[in-house]
Amino acid sequence: MKKILVPIAFSFLLPVAAHGETLQNFVSGIGNLDVNLKIVLLITIISLAPAILITLTAFTRIVIILSLLRNALGTPQTPPNQVIIALSLFLTVFVMRPVFTKIDQVAIKPYMEKEITDVEAINRAIVPIKEFLIKNTRKEDMKLFMDLSGEKVKSPQELSMVTLIPAFIISEIKTAFIVVFVIYLPFIVIDMLVASILMSMGMMMIPPMMLSLPFKLILFVLSDGWELLIKAIVGSYR
Repeated sequence: MKKILVPIAFSFLLPVAAHGETLQNFVSGIGNLDVNLKIVLLITIISLAPAILITLTAFTRIVIILSLLRNALGTPQTPPNQVIIALSLFLTVFVMRPVFTKIDQVAIKPYMEKEITDVEAINRAIVPIKEFLIKNTRKEDMKLFMDLSGEKVKSPQELSMVTLIPAFIISEIKTAFIVVFVIYLPFIVIDMLVASILMSMGMMMIPPMMLSLPFKLILFVLSDGWELLIKAIVGSYR
């Protein structure tokens, strides 16, 4: 996993650094640094890698869907946050496995065998990530950030990572909210039915949530809710 995180981190940081100097000069500058400074730079990149990994993968969509699912069920603390985060991380690895495998094949292995240079390894690692971001970013969100940045490109493949990443994140959040809206509908119907029955029986003092919660849980279990939800999440990525 560390072999994957470092190229991903560089793929995000180097386009930013390239605004002031070329990629070749940046990497050659690293080669001239003192050993202690190289260690500090490497630690900085590794420390940023988890955050970058989250923004460049399916994690955002998955964790939003699973978190709001708890509210739809009426159990805002169950499953606990640790379980939600752990499940989201493993689902993210599962979804991103083809991308990580491609990065390993085209960039990491050749670099470890000293067949390519640092610069070429980074450029190769960016390509699979870009392909994933472009496939799963809505065109309207991509156009929004193209207009904001003023980039004029002939194809999405020519977009910089600085423009593509925020467009991807916004697209992921929007998609997650749409999925959650569909999930909420049957549970809202159950809440309304229980509340109407209690009102018709004159039982105003009993909270509707207390009676609707068991029905929502049994509905979710009997309908194989977890299986359907995971299939929908994984199948939503192309």
